[in-house]
Amino acid sequence: MTAFAQAVRAELTKVFTTRMWWVLAIIMVAYVGFTAVSIGFGLGYATDGAESSGFPLEFDLAAMTYSTAVTVGFVFAVLLGALSVTGEYRHQTVTPTFLAVPQRGVALAAKLTVQYGLGAFYGVLAFVGSVGLGALGLAISGAGAQLDQASTWLLILRGIIAMGLWAGIGVGLGALVRNQVAAIVIVVAFTQFVEPLLRFGSMINSTAGAIGQFLPGAASDALVGGSFYSLMMAGGSGSQLEWWSGGLVLVAYAVAATIGGYFTSWRKDVT
Repeated sequence: MTAFAQAVRAELTKVFTTRMWWVLAIIMVAYVGFTAVSIGFGLGYATDGAESSGFPLEFDLAAMTYSTAVTVGFVFAVLLGALSVTGEYRHQTVTPTFLAVPQRGVALAAKLTVQYGLGAFYGVLAFVGSVGLGALGLAISGAGAQLDQASTWLLILRGIIAMGLWAGIGVGLGALVRNQVAAIVIVVAFTQFVEPLLRFGSMINSTAGAIGQFLPGAASDALVGGSFYSLMMAGGSGSQLEWWSGGLVLVAYAVAATIGGYFTSWRKDVT
């Protein structure tokens, strides 16, 4: 067995012998499901009422509903990846990790591989919540669930890929920061406060919009193909990348964070 395969197996053991991964997963599915059914039910009635009054709303309600799996669920994938690294330093398991896998690049690559796969699995679970409850909300409100449309399933597939990339970004962030509390604060502060404000600000004019489309959340929305942020930006000056461009931007963030973490912290001596 190669060193990389051994490192991957060790990472899988670390993940599945702790409760963190399934606790985060349960919270994520509940949060995503509640958000999806609220959007599907509430906006479904609003859309129906607007159309009845002769003011049709031009947006894909089903896509907006189902994309909540990533729009609100990605933070859990980022935390999952970040905690996989910072937890090593907090619980002092990083020393035996480096003793078992002296090639630190191999150790980090194995962690990135496992967390990307687990992030994609989180994506599957998140869409179980958003599609399952979201379709129920759409059906109750009289809106179409659109589960027979190929575009819906393409959105789900791209969303699963996006969740994997978000977990990879989390790994890079964890390697950069190392301190678990600091990593959690940074993830929550940026994803829940800083970036939303920046994205709202990007609707002010075309210049700000051109810059705002390269924010990680905006790139993620572009890759997935729908979100309530995209709806708000459609009425302002914000613009959105093509889905493949959004994917490349998200990959660039993951690669940059991981390389930065490797050279600044991961190679440092540990006690």
